[in-house]
Amino acid sequence: MLKKLTSGAVAAGTSLKVLGSAGVIRPYSPVTLARLARTLRSWGTGPAGGFTSLAVRVPDDVGVADELGELTWGELHARSNSLAHALRDLGVEEGDGVAIMARNHRGFIDASIAVAKLGADTIYLNTAFAGPQLVEVLERDAPKVLIYDEEFAGLVAEASVDLQVVAWTDGDAGDVPTLESLIESKDSHDLKPPSRHGRIIILTSGTTGTPKGAPRSEAGVEAAVALLGSIPLKSRQKVHVAAPLFHTWGYAHMALSMLLGSTIVLRRRFDPEGFLQTIEEEGCQAAAVIPVMLQRCLALPKETQDRYDLDGLRVVASSGSALPGDLATTWMDRFGDNLYSTYGSTEVAYAAIAGPDDLRANPGTAGRAPFATTIKILDDQGDEVAHGTSGRIFVGNGLLFEGYTGGGHKEVVDGLMSSGDVGRIGDDGRLYIEGRDDEMIVSGGENVFPKEVEDCLARHDAVTEVAAVGVDDDDFGKRLKAFVVISADADVSEDELKGWVKENLARYKVPREIVFLDELPRNATGKVLKRELAQSDSE
Repeated sequence: MLKKLTSGAVAAGTSLKVLGSAGVIRPYSPVTLARLARTLRSWGTGPAGGFTSLAVRVPDDVGVADELGELTWGELHARSNSLAHALRDLGVEEGDGVAIMARNHRGFIDASIAVAKLGADTIYLNTAFAGPQLVEVLERDAPKVLIYDEEFAGLVAEASVDLQVVAWTDGDAGDVPTLESLIESKDSHDLKPPSRHGRIIILTSGTTGTPKGAPRSEAGVEAAVALLGSIPLKSRQKVHVAAPLFHTWGYAHMALSMLLGSTIVLRRRFDPEGFLQTIEEEGCQAAAVIPVMLQRCLALPKETQDRYDLDGLRVVASSGSALPGDLATTWMDRFGDNLYSTYGSTEVAYAAIAGPDDLRANPGTAGRAPFATTIKILDDQGDEVAHGTSGRIFVGNGLLFEGYTGGGHKEVVDGLMSSGDVGRIGDDGRLYIEGRDDEMIVSGGENVFPKEVEDCLARHDAVTEVAAVGVDDDDFGKRLKAFVVISADADVSEDELKGWVKENLARYKVPREIVFLDELPRNATGKVLKRELAQSDSE
């Protein structure tokens, strides 16, 4: 009992220290504190309570800055109230689902808060869905309303959702109501808190089939302390969330803004030079990205990079996939030691975080488990292996998902959930990812993971992007086939790249073939669509 009390006291002390350092804990007037307590007690810590609390704490601070301008937290609160009233009139009730297929702009935020205020579930749709994927997901999860950007009108035409709303339009939405028209149609008086808190349903990437819905309830203080204890984000900073908001990482920074009172800077599409320009013009101290965005910024001509002043950028928070090759040190050598890489998945949320010191020590590391997070490496029997030994990665934290909406779950052992990856914990205590457990091939009797070969090729000066897949081989049974994108001014042959791999890795890991592409096929979250690459080999 004493041990539990001591552990609880240490955890509480750590939480107070982290939240104080981030500027979350600061003095408020007694009146404001009373209103905050009432708000969080009534609405919870999700989008409804979190964003409403900002309207109480700092109503005149800018909450969102997008291509249409700025909105304060007070304005967002009023807009979401009006939208919630309008959605209720359309028939949305507690427990219903509302699907959102929108890019990064104010409408995404408006809709997310409004749906939460109704006690409904929010289903975030990937903006890169193909028509059949979209139809399957909507039929499975059966939302009451579909909110989408006008550019996706052709995709949603076959959707089995009668009630539809346009979130962003550059022209005439026709007979379909828009978010702005719904907001303007209702007054902004406060709603009565629902009897249930709505869930957030984020979809898996869908790179190998129909995306699965991964619901989770509201994040607690533990999750915030885990991230803020390892990534030095501060209260009331400007954060350019370039990662898609429908993705776990983009959504995480929208959620952190509720706690920190950060200004969320949004642009509908990522453009590498536009990214640098936005950070300079908006004076952003932080940015949330996926790794391919960093690759594309670094692929810009040096004179383009030099055109923008990023000295005020303190945190570049990356997640969504591993940092390939020496991308981490290349970025930091160019833009400073501001890179923080988070390893996780849609199902387990976060598992490990690598800061600049970790990435300098080894740019291939996933880092260490943050506050109140457990990582174990297990063998096929579910037993923990020794440090340095490869095995399946299992994670425990306060944000594990609740099971897929269509049924099924990730494997769980003693309360720890499988991340779906294979890796090891090194003698330095850091986690190292070796690859997806379903991507491993056996070549010449040896286990080979594409990631190791990808990292090797990525370290070649001529290569900017790379992906590898397993293909049949007459001599070895299986061998990897690599697809590379090289820099515009590079002159390198297939044999030279094979020789590079042979110099650095075992002979059986040399790709059977290396194909040069102008770009790799990716989804909207930056993940390479390896299924398309594998299919190209069989055609």
